[in-house]
Amino acid sequence: MTSISKAPPLYPKTHILAASGIAALLSLTLLVFPSREVEAKKTYLSLELDNGSELVLREKNDLHPDGLNGDQDISPFAKIGQPSNTSNSAEQSIEADDSTRPNTETADATPVEPNHKTVRVANGDTLSTIFADVGLPATSLHEALSSSKEAKQFSRLKVGQALEFQLSADGQLESLKSTLSDLESISLNKNEKGFTFKRDIIKPDVKTTYARGVINSSLFLSAKRAGLSHGLTMDLANVFGYDIDFAMDIRDGDEFELVYEEKVANNKHVGTGNILSARFTNRGKTFTAVRYTDKQGNTSYYSADGTSMRKAFIRTPVDFARISSRFSNGRRHPILNKIRAHKGVDYAAARGTPIKAAGDGKIALAGRKGGYGNTVVIQHGSRYRTLYAHMQGFAKGIRTGGNVKQGQIIGYIGTTGLSTGPHLHYEFQVNGTHVDPLSQKLPMADPIARNEKQRFMQLSTPLMARMDQEKTTLLALNKR
Repeated sequence: MTSISKAPPLYPKTHILAASGIAALLSLTLLVFPSREVEAKKTYLSLELDNGSELVLREKNDLHPDGLNGDQDISPFAKIGQPSNTSNSAEQSIEADDSTRPNTETADATPVEPNHKTVRVANGDTLSTIFADVGLPATSLHEALSSSKEAKQFSRLKVGQALEFQLSADGQLESLKSTLSDLESISLNKNEKGFTFKRDIIKPDVKTTYARGVINSSLFLSAKRAGLSHGLTMDLANVFGYDIDFAMDIRDGDEFELVYEEKVANNKHVGTGNILSARFTNRGKTFTAVRYTDKQGNTSYYSADGTSMRKAFIRTPVDFARISSRFSNGRRHPILNKIRAHKGVDYAAARGTPIKAAGDGKIALAGRKGGYGNTVVIQHGSRYRTLYAHMQGFAKGIRTGGNVKQGQIIGYIGTTGLSTGPHLHYEFQVNGTHVDPLSQKLPMADPIARNEKQRFMQLSTPLMARMDQEKTTLLALNKR
């Protein structure tokens, strides 16, 4: 019996031509538009015609984009608009949505669970727009805010503030929480009668921290490098403000160190408290300060040996201002253009800079005074009087006949009256005679009471010893 070999099936000529054309087109495409992984993989293309005369394109990668080796049936047309890995399609959809989302200043709602949504307030947001973004109607907003006077605090929004919404299964508001700071949050919780307001305040832990700095440009920059906040730097200047004029006495090479209270909540720095002890070396002279509260509850700063840091007057009524004109009996007036005694000191600073009362006293005048413009005159007992001129305006509660405390803000720097620019004109009188406030020896306050001296030294001695130890350790570390 003669065996007859079966001839391979013949394919229509049009199929073969189509296959050749597609292969050529794909080869050209791969040459012109190589894959980003072109150096990391090799691609082999083969064309096979199955018995059904349908063209199938098979791609074989040495290194597949998904990290897989082997053959994979693909279609160049099916790949358009489809993810290569269907298991990651949901994740890819979210990422694509984020990447194409317009960059608008709207609240960014981040759902943690289906019924819990957290919104971070953006510029231009209002509580009504945020409620709408979350999917709550205006009636829910009205019901929440009108539930109590305290609830209206939710409408006072700040950029970056976080609002947490808890919704019921049917989409109604169950609770609303707002984080006001690291230590304070407020919330509204739904009950049978409406909403209940609650305020939560975290009491921070307080620890003591040491800091040291050397001035090489300004106190503020050096303090910032030492890790001190603006407020703590101001407190440091106020502690030594009786002995050091921070407008003219500071020099490069001056040193400061202090032990202060640091507030911590959830292992996070949330603020600072009081300065407990400090040292400031100015022009080679060292001043010390220790915070002490006596048995009657009065708190003040004293030097390490118990001498009061407080004096009857502070040297500078404006913090960190520049002296533009000194006390003189023969100065030419910048506006009148004639020799006229300058019976005070001028401190130049930005318009609106606060002005402080140099000492306790009674306000003899708070109003206009000729070429002085807006002026405050304070009588300190029977011997001393101070004058503050060219103010932009007066602080709240400052009026003729009122009393002021040392360091209290009485007004703000301006340029009223005969003034060529914003500054404070400050005068100091003793028994009716003008004296130079920069050279005047200021009267001292009372030192630590004798019956409190031992108690004070039990506090002062270890604080001074700690600063000595901390400084020695810090300097040793810097030498390594």
